[in-house]
Amino acid sequence: MQQVAVVGLGAMGLPIAQRLAGELPVVVFDVEPDRTSAAAAAGAGVAATAADAARGSAVVLIVVRTLAQAEEALFGEDGAAAGLPPGAVVVLASTVGTAGARALADRLAGNQAELLDMPMSGGPERAGRGELLVMIGGSDRAVAVAQPVIDLLASTAARVGPQPGDGQAMKTVNQLLCGVHIAAAAEALSLARALGLDPAAALATLGAGAAGSFMLADRGPRIAAALAGRSPEVRSRADIFVKDMGIVLDAGTSAGIALPVAGAAHQLYLLAQAAGRGAADDSTIATLLAPGRPD
Repeated sequence: MQQVAVVGLGAMGLPIAQRLAGELPVVVFDVEPDRTSAAAAAGAGVAATAADAARGSAVVLIVVRTLAQAEEALFGEDGAAAGLPPGAVVVLASTVGTAGARALADRLAGNQAELLDMPMSGGPERAGRGELLVMIGGSDRAVAVAQPVIDLLASTAARVGPQPGDGQAMKTVNQLLCGVHIAAAAEALSLARALGLDPAAALATLGAGAAGSFMLADRGPRIAAALAGRSPEVRSRADIFVKDMGIVLDAGTSAGIALPVAGAAHQLYLLAQAAGRGAADDSTIATLLAPGRPD
């Protein structure tokens, strides 16, 4: 079995590394010792730098939040690109937009490496169970090299196209729906509370009918907790959707497509960031809709 490196052990990267380390030789790098220790406990080796993690690795996963972080992880000081063996495949798991993925692919070609554009959807729990949706843009060779990783992480692997950026295009559409659905769930449960209903009870009722959705079921309990004045566990930061919905709107502008609902949802995430809640769970956007209302 060929070695796999995971660079970035955040909310998604850590369960991904833990999942892979149970089946493959895995080396990880992150700047936070607690995260690398958690990966090591699952059987992963720990590298001192991203370049060291990449050395000897046939597949290198980049699991970070932003394009700037991906560029730093690959091409910064002691970045992974410096350690890539010829023919290595870099799997970009981050949501960075089509142009960003293509720019990274062009730079990696100078290192005799290939980019597999493979953004993911499903969240940390499904990552740990290997039940993610992955959207793949890349060559047949890149897919073949990364196939053991794909098989362990994804319950659904959609091959969108042959070029880096194709996966990002599909993830952009995916994030439009996710961002809007979270915002809609926040509005619905906030309205339920304002009408004198218990948000948790309303969630149980709504989820049983046509109004149900994955995001309502997943975010709903955390939205209800936030509306009750508690601080839900951070599973997906609000500022991630500031970034992702920005990518959505940029794509719509480039394509000449009006996206009014996505634009309204983006404003809610921007309000959360402006209120200093960018690092809070995205479910807490509900508290901006009727702040200070007693239960």
